[in-house]
Amino acid sequence: MSPHHVQVAPTEPVRAAWKEASVYQIWPASFKDSTGSGTGDLKGVISKVDYLKQLGVDTVWLSPIFESPQVDMGYDISNYRVIDPQYGSIEDVDVLRDRLHERGMKLVMDLVMNHTSDQHEWFKQSRSSRQNKYRDWYIWKPARMDADGNRQPPNNWQSHFQGSVWEWDDATEEYYLHLYGKEQPDLNWENPAVRQEVHETMRFWLDRGIDGFRFDVINFVSKDQRFPDSTSDFFPGCEYYACGPRLHEYLQELGSILQEYDAFSVGEMPCVHDPKDIIKSVQQGRNEFNMIFHFELMDIDHGPKGKFSPGRWSLADFKKTVDKWQQFMYQNNGWNALYLENHDQPRAVSRFANDSPEYREQSAKLIAIFLGFQAGTPFVYQGQEIGMHNVPTDWPLEEYQDIDCLNHWRLKGQNADRETREMFLREYQKKSRDNARTPVQWDSSKHAGFTTADKPWMSVNPNYSVINAAAQLDDPNSVFNCWRTVLNMRKHHKDVIVYGRFDLVDEENDKVFAYTRTSPQGKVLVVCNFSDEAVDWASLPCKAQEILVTTTGRTLSNLSSGNISLEPYEAIALLLAV
Repeated sequence: MSPHHVQVAPTEPVRAAWKEASVYQIWPASFKDSTGSGTGDLKGVISKVDYLKQLGVDTVWLSPIFESPQVDMGYDISNYRVIDPQYGSIEDVDVLRDRLHERGMKLVMDLVMNHTSDQHEWFKQSRSSRQNKYRDWYIWKPARMDADGNRQPPNNWQSHFQGSVWEWDDATEEYYLHLYGKEQPDLNWENPAVRQEVHETMRFWLDRGIDGFRFDVINFVSKDQRFPDSTSDFFPGCEYYACGPRLHEYLQELGSILQEYDAFSVGEMPCVHDPKDIIKSVQQGRNEFNMIFHFELMDIDHGPKGKFSPGRWSLADFKKTVDKWQQFMYQNNGWNALYLENHDQPRAVSRFANDSPEYREQSAKLIAIFLGFQAGTPFVYQGQEIGMHNVPTDWPLEEYQDIDCLNHWRLKGQNADRETREMFLREYQKKSRDNARTPVQWDSSKHAGFTTADKPWMSVNPNYSVINAAAQLDDPNSVFNCWRTVLNMRKHHKDVIVYGRFDLVDEENDKVFAYTRTSPQGKVLVVCNFSDEAVDWASLPCKAQEILVTTTGRTLSNLSSGNISLEPYEAIALLLAV
């Protein structure tokens, strides 16, 4: 038994609509352009509501659409109650809300309230003078002086976008804290007025009929007020803010508002691998969040020097991590947010399977089956449902837009030796956030039908003539229809797939990831070959009653012997006779 398992029999999971839902994430700039500007917008999203309904998702999550200088693609917000003009207007949000509600779907917005833009009026006031009433809305500290009398930052913490977390302000002669870009100063949640503004912002949107929120890096909002130096090699400083001393006090304040509106909630929690830290945020009865994005699977291929250093993942580690979270949440009345890609991550087909022309379609279906039958709420990221994958290996750095990637190159890459530069460029192609941000490939027309502009804000992956939604909608064997089947099966067999127990099968196998889902109402077996080799798999625990979904068109007669000869990257989900 894993050390994370709890030695008590779990109670039957409490049922809830958000546990039975699936979520589709939209990165608005790259979804659909309705105006010919080259950038996606809200009217473009509205035009695709029926597409989302056809896919079978229940909830739509919009990445930030608020007013922003767009230094970090909208994760630097300058006004939480105004829609950025490039995306449309607040009336467009109302229309989208209504179109989704008419179809029985929900709308979730992205709140980024660990930090704001430096162009937010609060920060402009804060930096205007040390006496300004907004000064304490952000985190300001005096310089440290070294032995030679030179000014140094208050501590050695490192930014998630490279370099120090401290930026010197000449006008008021202090440093301000920014865990991300220098244009993204951190709010001071120790100040009750800041938290009150967060609460009022939530109510503003909930009163407008929004159904809930995804909370960006929400576990960073409580910092150790001593601000000590870090001894960590992994994001130095994160041990003092990843789960700070007042975090759960703050989350319960948010949770009380969410409960009042019966609102959906998912929090993002980077730099946290201990389940005991996360369960407090999602455990039934604690009244914080519905679910959390943890990053343990997302960090699995990072090297010893961080994301952009080479690292390899093994199926054994992958199994161990999935099993850890599946078991722990079930045993402790928590809930998983299931995802393998999003706006900050490379494409799952490229990262965890195989995006070569020979295997990419099978791989994309494998990802759907592997993820969609686990315990938790599945999140599908735009383009994942058609099998979009990473940017081409031959794209030059000029095609990249990601601030994290470009800062890394500026600080560590451009002046390095040739071998190191080439290594970084290979890692960017594998891991840059740009991999998820190329425009959605709607059809085979110019720019994949994303825009009528001469040039989209970011180049379209040239494989759009082969991989696009129009070619898949009516093809029963397409990636799109595999996802559609998986989401449909979650609804038809929710007693087992949503609420059942998770158990690994054939745990030692280094090519096949297999697991069962079990409840009093039935048992489902999922078998996924994560290799480019055919595998004879003979661990079928009992007779198959029905094939729920298959990547290869298998029939029950193929399984009568109890053995399965799996093709490379084949996946299958079976309802077992019990």
